[in-house]
Amino acid sequence: MFFAKTLSAFVFAGMALAVVVVRQDAPACARNYTVQSGDFCDKISAEQNVSTHQLATVNSAIVNPACDNLFVGEVLCLGLVGQDCSTVQVVQSGQGCDTITTAANITFATLVANNPNVNADCTNIYPGEVLCVAPAAA
Repeated sequence: MFFAKTLSAFVFAGMALAVVVVRQDAPACARNYTVQSGDFCDKISAEQNVSTHQLATVNSAIVNPACDNLFVGEVLCLGLVGQDCSTVQVVQSGQGCDTITTAANITFATLVANNPNVNADCTNIYPGEVLCVAPAAA
């Protein structure tokens, strides 16, 4: 009985230590935002210069895919250190990837690399969506 309790304690302590180590290796949040009344993901993205995809990705543990579970006072991460795109463009009605890439002076490949949610035909972007339009790293 003593052996089983001791072994259980060591296993539990080892699991807790592993969790701490994993959390320390996770990238730090570069910027934060506190949700205000009336906020929704695309609004936050546009006002805080963060792509809709980036906002959803870095907060996937707390924000659902529809982004309809935000609450006032909730703190969101806007980007991770070393992975934070703040050069963005809000998609306007009638715009396609060709006009967005031309205006930003980037290639379609760069647009898709920055926004992996955009499909190859660029048929899934929508007005109000915020896209990262940063140039490719040299």
